[in-house]
Amino acid sequence: MRKTNFLFLVLFILSIGAYGCSTKDSTYRSITVEQLKKEMKENPDMIILDVRTPPELKGPLGQIKGVINIPVQVLEQRISELDKYKDKEITVICRSGHRSAIASEILFKKGFNITNVKGGMIAYRKSEKQK
Repeated sequence: MRKTNFLFLVLFILSIGAYGCSTKDSTYRSITVEQLKKEMKENPDMIILDVRTPPELKGPLGQIKGVINIPVQVLEQRISELDKYKDKEITVICRSGHRSAIASEILFKKGFNITNVKGGMIAYRKSEKQK
């Protein structure tokens, strides 16, 4: 009887873990830099939010032309600046993809239509060198 209860407990915990993992990725869309570049060609007016600090935009990774810059550290205080884009898709990028994932989660919870760029500007610049 104890082994059966233990087995059910293990299965229950595993099912919860699997459910958590499966729903975590369904909050917003994530794309690669290759997909980003394709979508930029198809939609030159796409909204790109760079959540790095202003000095980072002037650093070696630079920035994508026409981005909106709101650092993730102040995103919640400045979120109203994005209200005019609430009915559009906002693509979020940072240096490596970590801060953009945080920003994407914040924006998604506030009702925005979000796409996160995996790998960030590091991957973006690396893809340019591979051509």
